[in-house]
Amino acid sequence: MQTRAAILWEPHTDWSVEDIELDDPKAGEVKIKLTASGLCHSDEHLVTGDMVIPKEIAELMNLEQFPLIGGHEGAGEVVQVGPGVTTLQEGDHVVLSFVPACGRCPSCAMGQQHLCDLGAFLLAGRQISDFTSRHHSKSGKDLGTICCTGTFAPYTVVNEASCVKIDDWIPLDKAALVGCGVTTGWGAAVNAAAVQPGETVVVIGLGGIGMNAVQGAAMAGARHVVAVDPVDWKRERAGVFGATHTAASIEEAQAKVGELTWGANAEKAILTTGVATGDLIAPMMSLIAKGGRGVVTAVAPMTQEDVKLNLFEMAMMRKELVGCIFGNANPRRDIPRLLRLYQDGRLKLDELVTNTYTLDEVNQGYRDMRDGKNIRGMIIY
Repeated sequence: MQTRAAILWEPHTDWSVEDIELDDPKAGEVKIKLTASGLCHSDEHLVTGDMVIPKEIAELMNLEQFPLIGGHEGAGEVVQVGPGVTTLQEGDHVVLSFVPACGRCPSCAMGQQHLCDLGAFLLAGRQISDFTSRHHSKSGKDLGTICCTGTFAPYTVVNEASCVKIDDWIPLDKAALVGCGVTTGWGAAVNAAAVQPGETVVVIGLGGIGMNAVQGAAMAGARHVVAVDPVDWKRERAGVFGATHTAASIEEAQAKVGELTWGANAEKAILTTGVATGDLIAPMMSLIAKGGRGVVTAVAPMTQEDVKLNLFEMAMMRKELVGCIFGNANPRRDIPRLLRLYQDGRLKLDELVTNTYTLDEVNQGYRDMRDGKNIRGMIIY
């Protein structure tokens, strides 16, 4: 069939909205008619080059990462089912999990679906089943899809492992957010940081991930949630999601946290900036109390290796520095779980969407994100 998609032909260029050809699903795959797609910062990392596979690795894998269709935060309806699909049928409503979950690899078997072995294909952009493409440009060029989903298109073909079935009555435009940003931020606080009632938590960066880390920390029972961002209106908005205090910088947060805790510092700090850089780690860890934990959820450039960190302080004060992907969640359990919290009025999704866009306005949506105008922008089909 013919549809349209936002394609990134190479880094440091705009998204190009073009007609494409979409194949029917093959074995283990389904075709999805999408309702909406979030404009997540991870797709911006492809534009800036932060998530471009190094040339030597791409050559070793015989992989051509570009061109590719963006978007990995989507929800929609199954309209066609390929051979061998057993858990879905036409008409089912699904959220696309940006990390597929096979349910059989060692990580999935240990309850760590966010580390599923199929995650190795996230940047490769080809179908998990046979490493070929279902998306093609009008000239016949094979197109990759970020995170094996490609939600910057009203129709896409994905593997069954990327789909999480949800109740039909949940609004699909809101459910899309749980495919990445909400689960990642909420889980960064609840799972990776393991926030406990009464603790003081600092969240650094108030985009789509950070606001949900604030929301997760508040729901976990934190006494103080200090939200840090240089953008005034985001700090003001953070109170809606459970922030008790705000700061415009890490330095300002240090003074605020010291005051709140009588100098003991925060039990947890979560880094959710647009880009994680090595010079942010030491300041984040300086906010943390003895025996506390720092969580890195923000995406760093793939070649980032230099980190500023006081190792003496880390060892002598028994501080922990941990990584986090997809909120260390199990999408097949946690996506329905979070949507039930939304149904109960406890999880805020409607409030996250600052502006909506058409597919043709995708570049404007990312300009607004870079300019600090959005918590989460969303494409509506």
